[in-house]
Amino acid sequence: MRRVASGLTALAAVVAMAGCSPGTSETPPRPATPAGPEYLVFYAEGGQRQAQQAVERAGGTTLANDAKLGYLTTTSGGGRFVESVGGDGSVVGVSPDRSIGFADVGRVARRTGGAKARTATFPDARSFTKSGSGEPLAGRQWDMRMIGADRANAKAPGSKQVLVGVIDTGVDGKHPDIAPNFNRELSRNFVTDKPKDEDGETLDGPCEVSGCKDPVDEDDDGHGTHVASTIAAPINGIGIAGVAPGVQIVNIRAGQDSGFFFLKPSLDALTYAGDIGVDVVNMSYYVDPWLFNCPANKADSRKEQLEQAAIITGMQRALDYARQRGVTLISALGNGSTDLGHPKVDKESPGYPVGEKKERQVDNSCINVPAESTGVISVAGLGPSGRKAIYSDYGVEQADVSAPGGDALDGKGAKATRSILGAAPENVLRAAGRIDAKGEPKSADVVKDCKNGTCAYYQYLDGTSMAAPHATGVAAILISRFGKPGKGGLELAPATVEDLLYKTATPKACPTPRQYVYKAYGQDITQVCEGDQADNGFFGHGVVDAWKAATVEP
Repeated sequence: MRRVASGLTALAAVVAMAGCSPGTSETPPRPATPAGPEYLVFYAEGGQRQAQQAVERAGGTTLANDAKLGYLTTTSGGGRFVESVGGDGSVVGVSPDRSIGFADVGRVARRTGGAKARTATFPDARSFTKSGSGEPLAGRQWDMRMIGADRANAKAPGSKQVLVGVIDTGVDGKHPDIAPNFNRELSRNFVTDKPKDEDGETLDGPCEVSGCKDPVDEDDDGHGTHVASTIAAPINGIGIAGVAPGVQIVNIRAGQDSGFFFLKPSLDALTYAGDIGVDVVNMSYYVDPWLFNCPANKADSRKEQLEQAAIITGMQRALDYARQRGVTLISALGNGSTDLGHPKVDKESPGYPVGEKKERQVDNSCINVPAESTGVISVAGLGPSGRKAIYSDYGVEQADVSAPGGDALDGKGAKATRSILGAAPENVLRAAGRIDAKGEPKSADVVKDCKNGTCAYYQYLDGTSMAAPHATGVAAILISRFGKPGKGGLELAPATVEDLLYKTATPKACPTPRQYVYKAYGQDITQVCEGDQADNGFFGHGVVDAWKAATVEP
Protein backbone atom coordinates (compact mmCIF):
# COMPACT_ATOMS: atom_id res chain seq x y z
CA MET A 1 0.00 0.00 0.00
CA ARG A 2 2.97 2.27 -0.31
CA ARG A 3 1.73 3.33 -3.72
CA VAL A 4 -1.17 5.77 -3.98
CA ALA A 5 -4.35 3.72 -4.31
CA SER A 6 -6.48 6.30 -6.06
CA GLY A 7 -6.24 8.91 -8.77
CA LEU A 8 -8.16 11.54 -6.81
CA THR A 9 -6.22 14.74 -7.41
CA ALA A 10 -7.77 16.49 -4.41
CA LEU A 11 -6.11 13.90 -2.19
CA ALA A 12 -2.68 13.94 -3.80
CA ALA A 13 -0.99 15.79 -0.98
CA VAL A 14 -2.49 13.87 1.92
CA VAL A 15 -2.10 10.48 0.24
CA ALA A 16 1.56 11.29 -0.38
CA MET A 17 1.89 11.68 3.39
CA ALA A 18 0.20 8.34 4.11
CA GLY A 19 2.56 5.79 5.61
CA CYS A 20 0.94 2.68 4.26
CA SER A 21 3.41 0.95 1.98
CA PRO A 22 2.54 0.74 -1.62
CA GLY A 23 8.76 -19.97 0.69
CA THR A 24 8.24 -22.68 2.90
CA SER A 25 11.84 -21.94 3.81
CA GLU A 26 13.92 -18.79 3.57
CA THR A 27 14.90 -18.03 -0.02
CA PRO A 28 18.71 -18.21 -0.50
CA PRO A 29 20.60 -15.36 -2.19
CA ARG A 30 20.56 -15.55 -5.98
CA PRO A 31 23.67 -15.59 -8.14
CA ALA A 32 25.05 -12.38 -9.60
CA THR A 33 23.75 -13.30 -13.06
CA PRO A 34 20.05 -14.29 -13.14
CA ALA A 35 19.29 -17.59 -14.84
CA GLY A 36 16.27 -16.05 -16.58
CA PRO A 37 12.61 -15.44 -15.75
CA GLU A 38 10.95 -17.81 -13.33
CA TYR A 39 7.26 -18.39 -12.77
CA LEU A 40 4.91 -19.64 -10.05
CA VAL A 41 2.42 -22.07 -11.58
CA PHE A 42 -0.57 -22.79 -9.31
CA TYR A 43 -2.35 -26.06 -9.96
CA ALA A 44 -5.75 -27.40 -8.95
CA GLU A 45 -6.02 -30.10 -6.28
CA GLY A 46 -4.47 -33.29 -7.60
CA GLY A 47 -3.09 -31.49 -10.65
CA GLN A 48 0.63 -31.39 -9.90
CA ARG A 49 1.72 -34.01 -12.46
CA GLN A 50 -0.49 -32.59 -15.21
CA ALA A 51 0.76 -29.05 -14.50
CA GLN A 52 4.37 -30.25 -14.71
CA GLN A 53 3.64 -31.83 -18.06
CA ALA A 54 2.09 -28.56 -19.26
CA VAL A 55 5.25 -26.72 -18.22
CA GLU A 56 7.41 -29.21 -20.13
CA ARG A 57 5.25 -28.96 -23.27
CA ALA A 58 5.66 -25.17 -23.16
CA GLY A 59 9.45 -25.55 -23.05
CA GLY A 60 9.89 -24.78 -19.35
CA THR A 61 11.49 -26.70 -16.52
CA THR A 62 10.10 -27.36 -13.06
CA LEU A 63 12.58 -26.25 -10.39
CA ALA A 64 10.54 -26.94 -7.25
CA ASN A 65 7.13 -27.97 -6.01
CA ASP A 66 5.48 -26.38 -2.98
CA ALA A 67 3.05 -29.09 -1.89
CA LYS A 68 1.79 -27.00 1.05
CA LEU A 69 0.33 -24.31 -1.21
CA GLY A 70 0.07 -26.20 -4.48
CA TYR A 71 2.37 -24.47 -6.92
CA LEU A 72 5.45 -25.12 -9.05
CA THR A 73 8.43 -22.83 -9.45
CA THR A 74 9.50 -23.07 -13.09
CA THR A 75 11.72 -21.58 -15.72
CA SER A 76 10.14 -20.07 -18.80
CA GLY A 77 10.14 -21.69 -22.20
CA GLY A 78 10.02 -18.25 -23.82
CA GLY A 79 7.41 -16.96 -26.23
CA ARG A 80 3.85 -17.51 -25.00
CA PHE A 81 4.89 -19.73 -22.09
CA VAL A 82 2.38 -18.23 -19.64
CA GLU A 83 -0.57 -18.45 -22.01
CA SER A 84 0.35 -21.99 -23.01
CA VAL A 85 0.69 -23.29 -19.46
CA GLY A 86 -2.33 -21.30 -18.30
CA GLY A 87 -4.44 -22.95 -20.96
CA ASP A 88 -4.10 -26.36 -19.33
CA GLY A 89 -7.07 -27.45 -17.25
CA SER A 90 -4.92 -28.27 -14.24
CA VAL A 91 -3.53 -24.73 -13.95
CA VAL A 92 -5.44 -22.03 -12.04
CA GLY A 93 -2.93 -19.17 -12.23
CA VAL A 94 0.57 -18.20 -13.38
CA SER A 95 2.62 -15.35 -11.93
CA PRO A 96 6.18 -14.14 -12.54
CA ASP A 97 8.44 -14.76 -9.55
CA ARG A 98 9.39 -11.13 -9.05
CA SER A 99 11.04 -11.84 -5.69
CA ILE A 100 14.31 -12.72 -7.41
CA GLY A 101 16.96 -10.17 -6.54
CA PHE A 102 20.62 -10.25 -7.49
CA ALA A 103 23.79 -8.39 -6.67
CA ASP A 104 24.84 -5.60 -8.98
CA VAL A 105 28.53 -6.61 -8.87
CA GLY A 106 30.85 -3.90 -7.61
CA ARG A 107 28.01 -1.69 -6.38
CA VAL A 108 27.41 -2.81 -2.80
CA ALA A 109 26.77 0.51 -1.07
CA ARG A 110 24.31 2.29 1.19
CA ARG A 111 21.00 3.07 -0.48
CA THR A 112 19.87 6.68 -0.45
CA GLY A 113 16.43 8.18 -0.62
CA GLY A 114 13.30 8.12 1.51
CA ALA A 115 10.06 9.92 2.18
CA LYS A 116 9.90 13.66 1.70
CA ALA A 117 9.58 15.68 4.89
CA ARG A 118 6.18 17.18 5.65
CA THR A 119 5.91 20.85 6.46
CA ALA A 120 4.35 21.46 9.86
CA THR A 121 5.40 22.84 13.21
CA PHE A 122 4.97 21.57 16.75
CA PRO A 123 6.79 21.83 20.09
CA ASP A 124 9.94 19.99 21.13
CA ALA A 125 9.80 16.29 21.86
CA ARG A 126 9.15 16.27 25.60
CA SER A 127 6.92 19.37 25.81
CA PHE A 128 3.68 17.37 25.63
CA THR A 129 2.08 16.32 28.90
CA LYS A 130 2.98 12.78 29.92
CA SER A 131 0.08 10.38 30.28
CA GLY A 132 -0.76 6.68 30.45
CA SER A 133 2.38 4.58 30.35
CA GLY A 134 4.52 7.47 31.55
CA GLU A 135 6.90 7.07 28.60
CA PRO A 136 8.57 10.39 27.65
CA LEU A 137 6.62 10.77 24.38
CA ALA A 138 3.31 9.34 25.64
CA GLY A 139 1.74 12.79 25.52
CA ARG A 140 2.02 12.67 21.74
CA GLN A 141 0.23 9.33 21.51
CA TRP A 142 -3.37 10.46 21.06
CA ASP A 143 -3.89 7.16 19.25
CA MET A 144 -3.21 5.13 22.39
CA ARG A 145 -5.59 7.25 24.45
CA MET A 146 -8.31 6.85 21.80
CA ILE A 147 -8.31 3.06 22.18
CA GLY A 148 -7.53 2.93 25.91
CA ALA A 149 -4.09 1.43 25.42
CA ASP A 150 -2.58 3.98 27.79
CA ARG A 151 -4.61 2.40 30.63
CA ALA A 152 -4.35 -1.16 29.34
CA ASN A 153 -0.52 -1.04 29.39
CA ALA A 154 -0.46 -1.54 33.16
CA LYS A 155 -3.46 -3.88 33.38
CA ALA A 156 -2.57 -6.25 30.51
CA PRO A 157 0.71 -5.45 28.73
CA GLY A 158 0.75 -8.79 26.94
CA SER A 159 2.77 -11.96 27.40
CA LYS A 160 6.24 -12.83 26.13
CA GLN A 161 4.68 -16.12 25.10
CA VAL A 162 2.75 -14.32 22.36
CA LEU A 163 4.52 -14.00 18.99
CA VAL A 164 3.47 -11.18 16.68
CA GLY A 165 4.68 -11.46 13.10
CA VAL A 166 5.29 -8.22 11.22
CA ILE A 167 5.12 -9.00 7.49
CA ASP A 168 6.57 -5.80 6.11
CA THR A 169 9.73 -4.08 4.84
CA GLY A 170 11.72 -5.35 7.81
CA VAL A 171 12.12 -4.28 11.43
CA ASP A 172 15.02 -2.36 12.96
CA GLY A 173 15.67 -4.85 15.74
CA LYS A 174 18.41 -2.65 17.22
CA HIS A 175 16.15 0.36 17.73
CA PRO A 176 16.13 1.14 21.49
CA ASP A 177 12.32 1.08 21.57
CA ILE A 178 12.04 -2.28 19.81
CA ALA A 179 15.12 -4.29 20.80
CA PRO A 180 13.82 -5.52 24.20
CA ASN A 181 10.86 -7.23 22.51
CA PHE A 182 12.54 -8.27 19.26
CA ASN A 183 12.93 -12.01 18.64
CA ARG A 184 16.00 -12.18 16.39
CA GLU A 185 16.23 -15.97 16.48
CA LEU A 186 12.82 -16.50 14.87
CA SER A 187 12.97 -13.52 12.50
CA ARG A 188 13.44 -14.18 8.78
CA ASN A 189 14.01 -12.18 5.61
CA PHE A 190 12.35 -13.68 2.52
CA VAL A 191 13.49 -10.87 0.22
CA THR A 192 16.67 -10.35 -1.76
CA ASP A 193 17.20 -6.69 -2.66
CA LYS A 194 17.05 -5.91 -6.33
CA PRO A 195 19.10 -2.81 -7.31
CA LYS A 196 17.39 -2.41 -10.71
CA ASP A 197 14.21 -3.66 -12.31
CA GLU A 198 13.98 -5.57 -15.59
CA ASP A 199 14.13 -2.32 -17.55
CA GLY A 200 17.32 -1.15 -15.86
CA GLU A 201 15.52 1.43 -13.73
CA THR A 202 16.43 1.85 -10.06
CA LEU A 203 14.30 -0.34 -7.81
CA ASP A 204 15.81 -0.92 -4.36
CA GLY A 205 19.03 0.93 -5.11
CA PRO A 206 22.57 -0.30 -4.44
CA CYS A 207 22.79 -3.23 -2.03
CA GLU A 208 23.91 -2.54 1.53
CA VAL A 209 25.41 -6.00 2.10
CA SER A 210 27.19 -8.57 -0.03
CA GLY A 211 24.63 -10.85 -1.61
CA CYS A 212 21.91 -8.20 -1.32
CA LYS A 213 20.11 -10.03 1.50
CA ASP A 214 19.69 -7.75 4.52
CA PRO A 215 20.09 -9.04 8.09
CA VAL A 216 16.89 -9.92 9.93
CA ASP A 217 17.21 -6.92 12.25
CA GLU A 218 17.42 -4.29 9.51
CA ASP A 219 14.80 -2.09 7.85
CA ASP A 220 16.03 0.17 5.05
CA ASP A 221 12.57 1.60 4.45
CA GLY A 222 11.23 2.41 7.93
CA HIS A 223 7.65 1.29 7.35
CA GLY A 224 7.92 -2.04 9.16
CA THR A 225 9.74 -0.47 12.11
CA HIS A 226 6.95 2.07 12.60
CA VAL A 227 4.36 -0.72 12.49
CA ALA A 228 6.29 -2.89 14.96
CA SER A 229 6.61 -0.09 17.51
CA THR A 230 2.89 0.62 17.45
CA ILE A 231 2.26 -3.01 18.30
CA ALA A 232 4.87 -3.61 20.97
CA ALA A 233 7.25 -0.76 21.84
CA PRO A 234 8.24 -1.64 25.44
CA ILE A 235 7.81 0.48 28.54
CA ASN A 236 11.49 1.22 29.11
CA GLY A 237 11.81 4.92 29.88
CA ILE A 238 12.50 6.06 26.32
CA GLY A 239 10.19 7.20 23.55
CA ILE A 240 6.77 5.60 23.28
CA ALA A 241 4.81 2.53 24.39
CA GLY A 242 3.02 0.14 22.05
CA VAL A 243 -0.48 -1.28 22.41
CA ALA A 244 0.93 -4.54 23.83
CA PRO A 245 4.36 -3.64 25.26
CA GLY A 246 4.98 -7.10 26.70
CA VAL A 247 4.70 -9.32 23.60
CA GLN A 248 7.43 -10.41 21.19
CA ILE A 249 7.95 -9.06 17.68
CA VAL A 250 9.06 -11.44 14.91
CA ASN A 251 10.26 -9.79 11.71
CA ILE A 252 8.96 -11.79 8.73
CA ARG A 253 10.12 -9.60 5.89
CA ALA A 254 8.29 -9.74 2.56
CA GLY A 255 8.73 -6.17 1.27
CA GLN A 256 11.48 -4.76 -0.92
CA ASP A 257 13.45 -1.69 0.19
CA SER A 258 11.48 0.16 -2.49
CA GLY A 259 8.20 -0.71 -0.80
CA PHE A 260 6.99 -3.30 -3.31
CA PHE A 261 5.49 -6.54 -2.01
CA PHE A 262 5.62 -9.40 -4.50
CA LEU A 263 3.78 -12.70 -4.36
CA LYS A 264 6.46 -15.28 -3.53
CA PRO A 265 7.86 -13.55 -0.40
CA SER A 266 4.31 -13.09 0.88
CA LEU A 267 3.59 -16.79 0.40
CA ASP A 268 6.83 -17.71 2.16
CA ALA A 269 6.14 -15.32 5.04
CA LEU A 270 2.66 -16.65 5.75
CA THR A 271 3.76 -20.28 5.49
CA TYR A 272 6.63 -19.63 7.88
CA ALA A 273 4.32 -17.87 10.36
CA GLY A 274 2.07 -20.91 10.42
CA ASP A 275 4.95 -23.34 10.79
CA ILE A 276 6.63 -21.68 13.79
CA GLY A 277 3.55 -20.88 15.86
CA VAL A 278 3.14 -17.13 15.32
CA ASP A 279 -0.11 -15.99 16.98
CA VAL A 280 -1.03 -12.98 14.84
CA VAL A 281 0.46 -11.29 11.80
CA ASN A 282 0.17 -7.68 10.67
CA MET A 283 0.01 -7.11 6.90
CA SER A 284 0.07 -3.39 6.10
CA TYR A 285 0.40 -3.76 2.34
CA TYR A 286 -1.17 -5.12 -0.81
CA VAL A 287 0.42 -7.67 -3.12
CA ASP A 288 1.98 -6.01 -6.18
CA PRO A 289 1.64 -5.25 -8.96
CA TRP A 290 -2.20 -5.14 -9.02
CA LEU A 291 -4.17 -2.88 -6.69
CA PHE A 292 -7.35 -4.68 -7.78
CA ASN A 293 -7.02 -8.30 -8.90
CA CYS A 294 -9.51 -9.20 -11.62
CA PRO A 295 -9.06 -12.70 -13.07
CA ALA A 296 -11.34 -12.00 -16.06
CA ASN A 297 -11.15 -8.28 -16.81
CA LYS A 298 -11.55 -7.69 -20.55
CA ALA A 299 -9.10 -4.78 -20.38
CA ASP A 300 -6.30 -7.19 -19.44
CA SER A 301 -4.34 -9.59 -21.59
CA ARG A 302 -4.63 -13.31 -20.90
CA LYS A 303 -1.17 -13.21 -19.34
CA GLU A 304 -2.27 -10.42 -16.98
CA GLN A 305 -5.45 -12.30 -16.09
CA LEU A 306 -3.46 -15.40 -15.19
CA GLU A 307 -1.14 -13.35 -12.96
CA GLN A 308 -4.07 -11.87 -11.05
CA ALA A 309 -5.68 -15.29 -10.69
CA ALA A 310 -2.38 -16.55 -9.28
CA ILE A 311 -2.26 -13.75 -6.70
CA ILE A 312 -5.85 -14.36 -5.60
CA THR A 313 -5.43 -18.15 -5.43
CA GLY A 314 -1.91 -18.29 -4.05
CA MET A 315 -2.48 -15.75 -1.29
CA GLN A 316 -5.75 -17.37 -0.25
CA ARG A 317 -4.00 -20.73 0.06
CA ALA A 318 -1.20 -19.17 2.13
CA LEU A 319 -3.66 -17.28 4.34
CA ASP A 320 -5.69 -20.45 4.87
CA TYR A 321 -2.52 -22.40 5.66
CA ALA A 322 -1.50 -19.89 8.33
CA ARG A 323 -4.99 -19.49 9.80
CA GLN A 324 -5.49 -23.25 10.07
CA ARG A 325 -2.33 -23.30 12.18
CA GLY A 326 -3.54 -20.68 14.62
CA VAL A 327 -2.40 -17.42 12.99
CA THR A 328 -4.84 -14.51 13.26
CA LEU A 329 -4.60 -12.43 10.08
CA ILE A 330 -4.86 -8.63 10.22
CA SER A 331 -4.49 -6.27 7.26
CA ALA A 332 -4.60 -2.58 6.49
CA LEU A 333 -7.65 -1.74 4.37
CA GLY A 334 -5.97 0.67 1.96
CA ASN A 335 -5.31 4.35 1.32
CA GLY A 336 -7.28 5.08 -1.84
CA SER A 337 -10.35 6.84 -0.38
CA THR A 338 -12.25 4.15 -2.28
CA ASP A 339 -15.53 2.40 -1.51
CA LEU A 340 -14.23 -1.13 -2.00
CA GLY A 341 -17.80 -2.40 -2.28
CA HIS A 342 -18.32 -0.26 -5.37
CA PRO A 343 -14.95 0.26 -7.09
CA LYS A 344 -15.13 1.76 -10.56
CA VAL A 345 -11.69 2.66 -11.90
CA ASP A 346 -8.18 1.38 -11.24
CA LYS A 347 -5.47 3.77 -12.43
CA GLU A 348 -2.67 2.27 -10.37
CA SER A 349 -2.19 -1.16 -11.95
CA PRO A 350 0.04 -2.79 -12.83
CA GLY A 351 2.30 -0.80 -10.52
CA TYR A 352 5.39 -2.76 -11.56
CA PRO A 353 7.48 -2.42 -13.65
CA VAL A 354 7.39 1.36 -13.40
CA GLY A 355 5.57 2.97 -16.30
CA GLU A 356 3.16 0.08 -16.93
CA LYS A 357 0.08 1.59 -15.25
CA LYS A 358 -3.11 1.84 -17.28
CA GLU A 359 -6.66 2.96 -16.61
CA ARG A 360 -9.24 0.17 -16.53
CA GLN A 361 -12.80 -0.29 -15.32
CA VAL A 362 -13.21 -2.55 -12.28
CA ASP A 363 -16.13 -3.82 -10.21
CA ASN A 364 -16.76 -5.70 -6.97
CA SER A 365 -15.52 -8.95 -8.51
CA CYS A 366 -12.03 -7.45 -8.40
CA ILE A 367 -10.34 -7.62 -4.99
CA ASN A 368 -7.50 -6.02 -3.07
CA VAL A 369 -5.23 -8.74 -1.68
CA PRO A 370 -4.91 -9.50 1.21
CA ALA A 371 -7.40 -6.91 2.56
CA GLU A 372 -10.36 -8.55 0.80
CA SER A 373 -9.17 -12.14 1.07
CA THR A 374 -11.22 -14.61 3.12
CA GLY A 375 -10.30 -14.97 6.79
CA VAL A 376 -8.54 -11.59 7.04
CA ILE A 377 -9.53 -8.86 9.53
CA SER A 378 -9.22 -5.56 7.66
CA VAL A 379 -8.77 -2.24 9.43
CA ALA A 380 -9.96 1.23 8.38
CA GLY A 381 -8.07 4.32 9.57
CA LEU A 382 -9.30 7.12 11.86
CA GLY A 383 -8.13 10.67 12.53
CA PRO A 384 -7.77 12.18 16.01
CA SER A 385 -11.35 13.52 15.99
CA GLY A 386 -12.59 9.97 15.52
CA ARG A 387 -13.77 10.47 11.96
CA LYS A 388 -12.77 8.05 9.23
CA ALA A 389 -9.52 9.37 7.82
CA ILE A 390 -9.85 11.10 4.48
CA TYR A 391 -7.52 8.64 2.72
CA SER A 392 -8.90 5.43 4.22
CA ASP A 393 -10.68 2.96 1.98
CA TYR A 394 -14.07 1.84 3.23
CA GLY A 395 -16.93 -0.56 2.49
CA VAL A 396 -19.63 -2.30 4.48
CA GLU A 397 -18.34 -5.73 3.42
CA GLN A 398 -14.66 -4.79 3.62
CA ALA A 399 -14.11 -2.75 6.82
CA ASP A 400 -14.09 -5.16 9.77
CA VAL A 401 -12.88 -2.77 12.47
CA SER A 402 -11.34 0.69 12.65
CA ALA A 403 -8.38 2.14 14.54
CA PRO A 404 -6.27 5.30 14.67
CA GLY A 405 -4.28 5.73 11.45
CA GLY A 406 -3.67 9.46 11.62
CA ASP A 407 -5.10 12.23 9.48
CA ALA A 408 -3.06 15.41 9.18
CA LEU A 409 -6.12 17.17 7.68
CA ASP A 410 -8.49 16.27 10.52
CA GLY A 411 -8.98 19.84 11.71
CA LYS A 412 -8.03 23.34 10.66
CA GLY A 413 -5.00 23.31 8.40
CA ALA A 414 -2.52 20.42 8.33
CA LYS A 415 -0.65 19.29 11.45
CA ALA A 416 1.83 16.46 11.74
CA THR A 417 0.76 15.78 15.33
CA ARG A 418 -2.53 14.46 14.00
CA SER A 419 -0.55 11.59 12.51
CA ILE A 420 0.78 8.50 14.32
CA LEU A 421 4.15 8.67 16.06
CA GLY A 422 6.25 5.52 15.70
CA ALA A 423 9.85 4.34 15.78
CA ALA A 424 12.13 5.19 12.85
CA PRO A 425 15.52 3.65 11.92
CA GLU A 426 18.32 6.19 12.25
CA ASN A 427 20.01 4.96 9.06
CA VAL A 428 16.86 5.61 7.02
CA LEU A 429 16.51 9.14 8.38
CA ARG A 430 20.17 9.89 7.68
CA ALA A 431 19.98 8.53 4.14
CA ALA A 432 16.94 10.69 3.46
CA GLY A 433 18.63 13.81 4.87
CA ARG A 434 16.04 14.16 7.62
CA ILE A 435 18.55 14.48 10.46
CA ASP A 436 21.71 16.60 10.36
CA ALA A 437 25.34 15.65 10.97
CA LYS A 438 24.84 16.12 14.71
CA GLY A 439 21.83 13.83 14.72
CA GLU A 440 19.23 16.56 15.15
CA PRO A 441 15.91 16.38 13.25
CA LYS A 442 15.70 18.72 10.26
CA SER A 443 11.96 18.37 9.72
CA ALA A 444 8.88 18.63 11.87
CA ASP A 445 7.78 15.04 11.42
CA VAL A 446 10.90 13.56 13.06
CA VAL A 447 11.33 13.39 16.85
CA LYS A 448 14.44 12.48 18.85
CA ASP A 449 14.38 11.17 22.43
CA CYS A 450 17.38 10.28 24.60
CA LYS A 451 17.98 8.44 27.87
CA ASN A 452 21.33 7.96 29.61
CA GLY A 453 23.25 8.74 26.45
CA THR A 454 21.13 6.47 24.22
CA CYS A 455 19.04 8.25 21.61
CA ALA A 456 16.16 6.98 19.50
CA TYR A 457 14.24 8.45 16.59
CA TYR A 458 10.56 8.54 15.75
CA GLN A 459 8.47 9.81 12.85
CA TYR A 460 4.87 10.78 12.24
CA LEU A 461 3.07 8.81 9.51
CA ASP A 462 -0.52 8.56 8.25
CA GLY A 463 -2.17 5.51 6.72
CA THR A 464 -4.23 2.42 7.27
CA SER A 465 -0.77 0.86 7.62
CA MET A 466 -0.67 2.69 10.93
CA ALA A 467 -4.24 1.68 11.85
CA ALA A 468 -3.76 -2.08 11.40
CA PRO A 469 -1.04 -2.51 14.05
CA HIS A 470 -3.34 -0.98 16.68
CA ALA A 471 -5.79 -3.81 15.98
CA THR A 472 -2.92 -6.31 15.94
CA GLY A 473 -1.79 -5.09 19.35
CA VAL A 474 -5.30 -5.49 20.76
CA ALA A 475 -5.44 -9.01 19.32
CA ALA A 476 -2.12 -9.75 21.05
CA ILE A 477 -3.62 -8.64 24.39
CA LEU A 478 -6.59 -10.97 23.88
CA ILE A 479 -4.32 -13.91 23.00
CA SER A 480 -2.17 -13.14 26.05
CA ARG A 481 -5.22 -13.25 28.31
CA PHE A 482 -7.20 -16.14 26.85
CA GLY A 483 -4.64 -18.25 24.99
CA LYS A 484 -3.67 -21.75 26.10
CA PRO A 485 -0.17 -23.29 26.02
CA GLY A 486 0.69 -24.49 22.53
CA LYS A 487 3.13 -24.27 19.67
CA GLY A 488 5.32 -21.18 19.94
CA GLY A 489 3.98 -20.27 23.41
CA LEU A 490 0.26 -19.50 23.65
CA GLU A 491 -2.50 -20.40 21.21
CA LEU A 492 -5.97 -19.01 20.62
CA ALA A 493 -8.08 -19.96 17.62
CA PRO A 494 -8.25 -17.12 15.06
CA ALA A 495 -12.05 -17.35 14.99
CA THR A 496 -12.09 -16.77 18.76
CA VAL A 497 -9.68 -13.84 18.47
CA GLU A 498 -11.84 -12.31 15.75
CA ASP A 499 -15.00 -12.74 17.85
CA LEU A 500 -13.35 -11.16 20.90
CA LEU A 501 -11.91 -8.31 18.83
CA TYR A 502 -15.40 -7.45 17.55
CA LYS A 503 -16.97 -7.99 20.99
CA THR A 504 -14.58 -5.56 22.66
CA ALA A 505 -14.70 -2.92 19.88
CA THR A 506 -16.68 0.26 20.55
CA PRO A 507 -19.56 0.50 18.03
CA LYS A 508 -19.61 3.73 16.05
CA ALA A 509 -22.48 4.74 13.78
CA CYS A 510 -22.22 6.30 10.34
CA PRO A 511 -22.03 10.11 10.36
CA THR A 512 -25.19 12.14 9.83
CA PRO A 513 -25.78 12.69 6.99
CA ARG A 514 -24.27 9.50 5.61
CA GLN A 515 -22.82 11.49 2.71
CA TYR A 516 -19.80 12.77 4.61
CA VAL A 517 -18.04 15.73 3.00
CA TYR A 518 -14.28 16.10 3.45
CA LYS A 519 -12.73 19.46 2.68
CA ALA A 520 -9.22 19.18 1.29
CA TYR A 521 -7.20 21.83 -0.47
CA GLY A 522 -10.20 23.84 -1.57
CA GLN A 523 -12.21 20.87 -2.78
CA ASP A 524 -15.16 18.94 -1.35
CA ILE A 525 -14.87 15.16 -1.44
CA THR A 526 -17.95 13.13 -0.56
CA GLN A 527 -17.81 9.56 0.74
CA VAL A 528 -20.95 7.60 1.61
CA CYS A 529 -21.19 5.38 4.71
CA GLU A 530 -23.46 2.32 4.47
CA GLY A 531 -24.60 -0.01 7.24
CA ASP A 532 -25.79 0.35 10.83
CA GLN A 533 -24.04 1.09 14.10
CA ALA A 534 -23.22 -2.58 14.65
CA ASP A 535 -21.39 -2.90 11.33
CA ASN A 536 -20.83 -0.21 8.71
CA GLY A 537 -18.50 0.78 5.92
CA PHE A 538 -16.60 3.52 7.78
CA PHE A 539 -15.98 1.86 11.16
CA GLY A 540 -16.76 -1.84 10.68
CA HIS A 541 -17.79 -3.53 13.92
CA GLY A 542 -16.37 -0.54 15.79
CA VAL A 543 -13.18 1.07 17.04
CA VAL A 544 -10.77 -1.43 18.59
CA ASP A 545 -10.50 -1.03 22.35
CA ALA A 546 -7.39 -2.15 24.24
CA TRP A 547 -8.89 -1.36 27.64
CA LYS A 548 -11.93 -3.53 27.02
CA ALA A 549 -9.63 -6.26 25.72
CA ALA A 550 -7.65 -5.99 28.95
CA THR A 551 -10.73 -6.21 31.18
CA VAL A 552 -13.40 -8.20 29.34
CA GLU A 553 -14.57 -11.39 31.02
CA PRO A 554 -14.27 -14.64 29.03
